Amino acid sequence: MKVAIYQMDIIPGNPEENQKKVKYWIEQMVNHEKKPDVIVLPEMWTTAYTLSTLDQVSEDERKQTTSFLSELASTYHINVIGGSIATKEAGKIYNRALIFNRLGEQIYHYDKIHLVPMLNEHLYLAGGQKKAQTFELDGVKVGVVICYDLRFPELARSLALAGAQVLFILAEWPEARQSHWTILQQARAIENQMYVVSANRIGTYDGVEFCGRSLIINPWGNIIAEGTKEEEETIGADLQLQDVEEVRNNVPVFNSRVPKLY
Repeated sequence: MKVAIYQMDIIPGNPEENQKKVKYWIEQMVNHEKKPDVIVLPEMWTTAYTLSTLDQVSEDERKQTTSFLSELASTYHINVIGGSIATKEAGKIYNRALIFNRLGEQIYHYDKIHLVPMLNEHLYLAGGQKKAQTFELDGVKVGVVICYDLRFPELARSLALAGAQVLFILAEWPEARQSHWTILQQARAIENQMYVVSANRIGTYDGVEFCGRSLIINPWGNIIAEGTKEEEETIGADLQLQDVEEVRNNVPVFNSRVPKLY
């Protein structure tokens, strides 16, 4: 499974311009000799964290961003982990990840469960109420979480127990907590013996500097690809999925679990 991450800078509150950037990037990817199977966008890539104005710029019933991603997926026959976008539904706004298969079908969405108290997210966003689930891309079971969710190991473990071989993390993670960003991802990979693929943004907004450093980590916890702190760039790798089974066989932690004693 070849994956390509778009580590992008986000134009605040401007979905149309951010869509132009993403469209241009995807067109470059699909015309590359190593065309990826899956492309990955970061958290809140259409608007950034413009929390106080999300009501004006979030996805509404017209579903413009949903249609945009669906068309790109079907046109270029590529799986899309469509980052997350602010989405209005039933009078609330959710931080929602959108997933599309090669036919352009939306096969899954996930609403961020854990809202960041340091950003007062709960004043602007509603937390997801549905349990995270695995889904399949080209027959491979994977899962997705969003930013602050990374700090909750039980969430990643639940996806691994459901058979996920790859965990995608969509983020706007700050430079101030960069060391946590890397260490926590390696921990999730090691303890769940699966690939971890993260898309983070770069740049600054509202006084916050973001740390970039999008990552691809193998099931042994080794970093096999890493973005820079400051560059808008593509991070890619070919995931050797047989490594998941090999590591799980060599260190059989799932067979050793005794959950009734935890």
